[in-house]
Amino acid sequence: MAELPLQLDRSSPVPLYFQVAQQIEQAIERGELGPGARLDNEIQLADRYGLSRPTMRRAIQELVGKGLLVRKRGVGTQVVHARVKRPVELTSLYDDLSRSKQKPATRVLLREEAPAPDEVAVRLGLPVGAPAVHLERLRLALDEPLAILHNWLPAALVRFTEQDLEAGGLYAHLRSSGVRICVATQRIGARAANAEQARLLEVKRGAPLLTMERTTFDDTGRAIEYGDHVYRSDTYSFETTLVERQ
Repeated sequence: MAELPLQLDRSSPVPLYFQVAQQIEQAIERGELGPGARLDNEIQLADRYGLSRPTMRRAIQELVGKGLLVRKRGVGTQVVHARVKRPVELTSLYDDLSRSKQKPATRVLLREEAPAPDEVAVRLGLPVGAPAVHLERLRLALDEPLAILHNWLPAALVRFTEQDLEAGGLYAHLRSSGVRICVATQRIGARAANAEQARLLEVKRGAPLLTMERTTFDDTGRAIEYGDHVYRSDTYSFETTLVERQ
């Protein structure tokens, strides 16, 4: 059973159940409680930390509701996985997952060169029909499918193979080929999973997915990549920091 060194402030206005849930969630995110780790039952945990059973039950339920813990008959309460929280910054998903110890992996589903579709040509500032490379990848975290990534790039920029893409992130390969990634425009939304997305992401058809469209530019203002991605909403979220306008 996993040990939980909880630090509770009983004088704090923050409810005890929330303190417990927050500290367990942080332990999962840090990798101290890995997928499959089992927790003592609620009665044992409550007794250990001097809490009431309803308080501990509510803390565990908070994490079950977030998809971080699961209750299994005959097994007990187990860690499922850490929710991927990605800051809205100009970073690679692969690098973000690596930093958070989520063990990223990639399956390249498609890599083809073809005339750029009208919308892609507009996004990349290319003549309609100009050669572009279309990539489709399935990104996994801790061996679970997380996202389907569609990217289009001007053909002249693509100097990497499918094997390269399976070994690292797209932005890292672009940088290694001399591209200086500088700025991007991005739009975040949501949609229901179609049959193919549901199959690849191992969710039910119609399940809610987060979406992100991004056009990335280099230091000369040239568009270098257009991405249209979908993410499992049960294991993924975007985070932003908001600053008051002066």
